[in-house]
Amino acid sequence: MESQRSILVIGLALVSFLLWQQWNIDAAPKPVTAVTESSQNTGSSAADLQLTTADTEQSETAAVVATAKTISVNTDVLQLNIDSRGGDIVALELPAFELNKGQGDAYPLMRRKDDFEYVAQSGLIGRDGPDDGRNARPVYNSVQSSYHLADGAEQLIVPLTFDYNGLHIEKRFTFTAGHYDVRVDYLITNQSAEVKTVQPYQHLVQTIESGAKSSMMMPIYRGTAYGTSSERYTKYSFDDVKDKNLLEATQGGWVAMLEHYFVAAWVPETAAENQLYSKIFNGKAVIGAKGPAVNIQPGSEITLTSTFYAGPKDQDKLATIANGLDLTVDYGFLWFISQPLFWLLTTIQGFVVNWGLAIICITLIVKGGMYPLTKVQYESMAKMRNLKPKIEELQARYKDDRQKMGPAMMELYRKEKVNPMGGCLPMIVQMPIFLALYWVFVESVELRHAPFMLWINDLSAQDPYYVLPILFGISMFLMQRLTPMQVTDPMQQKIMMFMPVAFSVFFLWFPSGLVLYWFVSNLISLAQMLYIYRGMEKKGLHTKKA
Repeated sequence: MESQRSILVIGLALVSFLLWQQWNIDAAPKPVTAVTESSQNTGSSAADLQLTTADTEQSETAAVVATAKTISVNTDVLQLNIDSRGGDIVALELPAFELNKGQGDAYPLMRRKDDFEYVAQSGLIGRDGPDDGRNARPVYNSVQSSYHLADGAEQLIVPLTFDYNGLHIEKRFTFTAGHYDVRVDYLITNQSAEVKTVQPYQHLVQTIESGAKSSMMMPIYRGTAYGTSSERYTKYSFDDVKDKNLLEATQGGWVAMLEHYFVAAWVPETAAENQLYSKIFNGKAVIGAKGPAVNIQPGSEITLTSTFYAGPKDQDKLATIANGLDLTVDYGFLWFISQPLFWLLTTIQGFVVNWGLAIICITLIVKGGMYPLTKVQYESMAKMRNLKPKIEELQARYKDDRQKMGPAMMELYRKEKVNPMGGCLPMIVQMPIFLALYWVFVESVELRHAPFMLWINDLSAQDPYYVLPILFGISMFLMQRLTPMQVTDPMQQKIMMFMPVAFSVFFLWFPSGLVLYWFVSNLISLAQMLYIYRGMEKKGLHTKKA
């Protein structure tokens, strides 16, 4: 097997993988259109229906009824609006992340507009909860209309209060400097003479947009996910939500809505037995968690706590918030390779202080680590090439007796100490490493808008002048010239000649960080091939076509 054939197999495997990935996103058979309200909730209890139907209907009502007050909150990393009706987070921007590089516009993660809604809701249901569906959602009182984290301050507390049926309720948001996670407490005092029962819930609501902004080169998932005590991370796409309501009981757990580099998540009480749920309502997906019912004795006070996160997919920070939440940085089935590669990439970047240089360094390390396999691959191909006359002789001798040809070929390989799969196995090992690095470059928010040098000012975007794809094509052409393939079939010859051009065109839309990796990898491969071939020629092995 020749090196070009290996490259072709790798390329075809990559294209096939990306096509399969995109087919699952855009073209896979969709579930049957969402069923009616009653049939969707088959098997759910009355309490489940009360939460998933009544509360969502209240959110629809809230969009129609004028809100009492919008409370703005600004910290060093978050800019958000809280609707005093329900105490919902109805808008949230991330000032540290630009929507468009160089324009200074903060990334709008959550918002409520006429044609799109993406909000975070929480409340109290149950027999005595103000969000139980019997009334319009509570309108909380707030002393201020705006809150700002002062310079040098560590925390900012935003208290909202509401009195309802003998209960004094304070919904308290606690923001911490430099943190995207927000602590949400319900401080409930029973001022009546009877036992009160409430049940906390938290959920995310998002309009399902038609037409995913994704491509084969940059597959982007937008949908929901959740984690339980038994399954740390499970994707639950909007189509899954349409097809079947989620209903999972778990201790702790979390629910989230994901987009390319960012995530919004609710993490309920970790020690409580919670119920995770989902629902489709009026073109909107809902995913949430409901805690156990809590009895409040007369004159007593309780505190119910949850955590809300809205920000970048920072693996280290997410791992400290909830078990499995860091897996929202989704590396797919090769996560066990991608995670250490990401760690290595970030460690290198800490020294070189440039993500492009870090990519070059990790490429040198990966290619250097795989050098023994590369050496085995090229030496095996050279040995097979030298055996070609003997193989052709056997094929001519046993052309009419294939049962004898097989054993004769194996005996030849054994005698000459040649492994016919020696050229393929190293390639099979290298392919998962490439795919793992591909997902690191695609999923890592650290590379978003990260500059390299000269004309490359965003490693997560395509090369604006297509220089890197062209350089990659040239390097691939040089690799072909260095190890010409023994091909007699005219069609295969044309395919091999066209490959550098095809791959250059194919890489035009790839993130420049990934193309940079491939180009540097090819340069290193060229150097390794020259070195290996020189050593093989000294051993009398031919490295070129006779």
